[in-house]
Amino acid sequence: TWLWMVAQSQAPASLLRWFKMMSARPEVANVMSSLPEESKAKAAAPQSKAKEKKEESAGGKFVELPGAKMGEVVVRFPPEASGFLHVGHAKAALLNNYYKESFQGKLIMRFDDTNPAKEKEEYEEVILEDLKMLQVRYDYFSRTSDHFETILKYCDKLLKEGKAYVDDTDAETMKTERDAMTKSKNWNNSPQKNIAMWEEMKKGSEAGTKCAVRAKINMESPNGCLRDPTIYRCKPEPHPSTGTKYKVYPTYDFACPIVDSVEGVTHALRTTEYMDRDDQFNWFIDALGLRKPHIWAYARLNLTNTVMSKRKLTWLVDEGAVDGWDDPRLPTVRGVIRRGLTVEALKQFIIAQGSSRSVVFMEWDKIWAFNKKVLDPIVARHTTVDQVYNVPVLVAGAKLSSHMSAKHPKNPDVGEKTVWTGPRLIIDGADAEQLKEGENATFINWGNLMIKKVNKKDGKVVSVDAEQNTDNKDFKKTLKVTWLCDEQEKSPSTPAILVYYDHIISKAILDKDDDFKKFIEPSSKHEFEMLGDPELKTLKKGDMIQVQRRGYFICDVEYRPYNPCV
Repeated sequence: TWLWMVAQSQAPASLLRWFKMMSARPEVANVMSSLPEESKAKAAAPQSKAKEKKEESAGGKFVELPGAKMGEVVVRFPPEASGFLHVGHAKAALLNNYYKESFQGKLIMRFDDTNPAKEKEEYEEVILEDLKMLQVRYDYFSRTSDHFETILKYCDKLLKEGKAYVDDTDAETMKTERDAMTKSKNWNNSPQKNIAMWEEMKKGSEAGTKCAVRAKINMESPNGCLRDPTIYRCKPEPHPSTGTKYKVYPTYDFACPIVDSVEGVTHALRTTEYMDRDDQFNWFIDALGLRKPHIWAYARLNLTNTVMSKRKLTWLVDEGAVDGWDDPRLPTVRGVIRRGLTVEALKQFIIAQGSSRSVVFMEWDKIWAFNKKVLDPIVARHTTVDQVYNVPVLVAGAKLSSHMSAKHPKNPDVGEKTVWTGPRLIIDGADAEQLKEGENATFINWGNLMIKKVNKKDGKVVSVDAEQNTDNKDFKKTLKVTWLCDEQEKSPSTPAILVYYDHIISKAILDKDDDFKKFIEPSSKHEFEMLGDPELKTLKKGDMIQVQRRGYFICDVEYRPYNPCV
């Protein structure tokens, strides 16, 4: 459709200028010329599209929690300390924080450290820092390992009451039997035999390492989660928090309901993928005679053109496909915040989905649309000119002078900046190609200039002659141009690099059998050298701005004067 609009001279002027500017870049031209003809996009007339049905999750709302009482709600965020948080985790954290604040309740930050092999102490600090970035404030901090002794006693209780048994069946056979709904050879063990085998597990003996404790629920249940799930494994290895005290560790499914109940959680928020485990959760609570928290399910956050799996994200980092865990192309909390996503926008995006249970893939554009709404009214406007292809504009009769101009056209609270004007300006080459002799062009933050002559060499614009016409205030149909005063003493330009990112995964939604490595976009980072206005030198790391006609940006590296001695 776009190429059709260009061919029919129906493309918006501002977009056409940007398109021509990008097409003129050597790196873009080289890639386009190397493509086979059949791979190149063809001009096509726009087709009418049926209005898309609005997804429930796009405009969801939060529902009242069952049994919730003002001031008495306790929720929890229980991540595993084995990696960096991503936006899926962020949704869980922000949802829990939202309900905590809505009901003036409490939020427990609990590390699920039931698996000593996965628990990494350094990731605990990382996750707590990520929560600070998300402005999530918890009231209590705990680890599942704080309750290991309690969980152990509850396992003893189930064994003694015949509600659990110790099974030394190998893992493969156990899986086969569970699939076939066949009871284990150990299903009818006496409590005495189970206790004896349990003691071997707790010692970490060779015999004990071959055993697992299984809850005796219902091997004939159509719900596979109820077919005597494993609740304890023998793993004689040190734990970061408890050292070598224990040789057995509970599974998450067994520990979670116990710790939720013991810590006073009133509402356990879980993604819909755990719904099959709800009956299991409640069985443990009932079998142990514990207080029952309410379970509330919500849809996990799925985003297009990315991966959320810890294994896949780790591969991208380790193989150098990205520049680290805070790479702006990754869906990690650090990545999206470094890219410029505000916490407020992320909160609004999560709230817009509400606690819907509809499982859909959301496009990144929706998140960035929320971000634009947050940034547009408050960020300063700045100007850059292409360092590679810029053209001088010679303004007849203009004197070097300065005036104050608003940093934001509609928000005076953002402040003012000094704008220098003079006899020599520079503009983007793509803009120079759009200028027409005998017509006004509006130079933003100055006014109208009459274009007298567009000088070309070999078909390319090399300079422009103009004269002031700032008394003319008719800006409606004029070409809008961003520019800099080419006066390095009074208005020294700031060297800047604008970085644009594409999706790291080229396919919107990966199929179950897709190898994600085959869809990694090899050139998803694009850097453009620019000359910026003098005000850019004042930016601090993390400051967000709008570069006029180029988009919203966040300062990643502060300006430092060049030192030729270094």
